[in-house]
Amino acid sequence: MKDLFSPANIITVTGGVLTVVGAIAYGTGAANLSVPTLFYGFPIFLGGLALKTSELPPTKRISAVDTFKAEREKAPEELSKLLGDVTRWRYGQKVHLDSSLQVLKLWDDDNPPQLLEIEELVKNGSYGLRLRFHLAGVSLERWENCKDRLGRFFAAGLTADLITTSSGNLDLILLQKQKEVPSVTTNKDELI
Repeated sequence: MKDLFSPANIITVTGGVLTVVGAIAYGTGAANLSVPTLFYGFPIFLGGLALKTSELPPTKRISAVDTFKAEREKAPEELSKLLGDVTRWRYGQKVHLDSSLQVLKLWDDDNPPQLLEIEELVKNGSYGLRLRFHLAGVSLERWENCKDRLGRFFAAGLTADLITTSSGNLDLILLQKQKEVPSVTTNKDELI
């Protein structure tokens, strides 16, 4: 259902309706209505079709939007931006996070990794995200070689875990590092 309300679909339908109204008005001789609707409707319709050809739908979101709202507000801003970036309509990209994957050298021009789903989670008291990728043309070895960089790349203070799943998929889990509690030592003489 959410696929029906993409910006490209809305623009295409709006342009199509204006064009049809303009054509009918032209056929009935209503010049005041036909000129603006045809001149505006047809270019809007073509613009919507152009957007439709380069459309990338949002990644499937596993957790509900309001489930981890409190944890998300305390998390690094970069995690919220990452979540928002992959769960919205994109235009002119082959896959989600394409520029990030290219910088990390986890890119294959012919068969790039595909982000399949994203999930918010809390693990051991730390908020994070699980991103499931289809590996495609990038080997698991390349992902493992880049594991230390993955957490730092998306935000300071994140750790990255890689878990392989069935059918060539990989889960990238980004979690906040646990804050170390400093140990307090006291001198017995100070207590007396």
